[in-house]
Amino acid sequence: MPRQPNDTRVLGPLLMLSAALQFTVMNFTIKLMGPAFSAWHIAFYRFCGSVVVLLLVFGRNGNPYRGHNYRLLILRGVTGSLAFLCVVAAIRLLPLSTAMVIIYSQPAFAAFFAVLLYGDHIRLSEGGCILLVLAGAWILFEFEPSGRPLGETLALAGAIFFGLTVTLIRSLRQRNGPVIIYLYFCTMGTLITLPAFWADPKLPATPEQWLLCVLLVAFSVAAQISMNQGYFYCRSWEGGLYMTMDAVFSVMAGIVFLSEPLTWRLFGGGGLILGGVGAISFINARRQ
Repeated sequence: MPRQPNDTRVLGPLLMLSAALQFTVMNFTIKLMGPAFSAWHIAFYRFCGSVVVLLLVFGRNGNPYRGHNYRLLILRGVTGSLAFLCVVAAIRLLPLSTAMVIIYSQPAFAAFFAVLLYGDHIRLSEGGCILLVLAGAWILFEFEPSGRPLGETLALAGAIFFGLTVTLIRSLRQRNGPVIIYLYFCTMGTLITLPAFWADPKLPATPEQWLLCVLLVAFSVAAQISMNQGYFYCRSWEGGLYMTMDAVFSVMAGIVFLSEPLTWRLFGGGGLILGGVGAISFINARRQ
């Protein structure tokens, strides 16, 4: 990885941690939406609403879909959309703890795809950091086998798709801004979810549901653009490590807003995650 100025080395982690916090708010919003909306409805509102916002804000100066490497933009949109659908469906089928443990294995898959697609070399110390973060996620979310192979398969598929998606962003970000990457992602997601939504359309019925849909779109746009921009300053699997802070933020949100108990898992799992993220930052700083 080329030498970066000090401010860019700081900007990358800040963008990724900001994205993790915003994704936490988005996930919390999905939790509040409850069973009134299916996974297809939630995904459609997120994708279609984001397309509308992006076109209104950024589509006034020429063709907003003008980018580089259209095939890769479309492929990244498809993989990201499938990842989001798998995750939402898995959370519906599995206990949240089981689903999140599997989903947060995505940095390992990102590392695999980085080696496969870009020939990256993962040093022993870096591999140790990956294992440390995954161990923290395992502790943080209590794993209870549910005996539901479909949900577990969907969660694993979501982790794999997420790993591939964040790896593809690395190539796209060289000549495409974060907005165009996210626009293609939401456009492909809208096309994928539209048939299911059209077969069973469901609009928000109360002001609270409308508010939740607005928050879903707003934090989705902010989080995704921050994450896409953050991957410009760090490798795909390294960014995935930073994004695991979403787990810590989610636990904190549960304690503050849902009165969930403060357990040793928060200190143990959160400590390992923070330790892994801090260690990888220290290793890269020493190398540079």
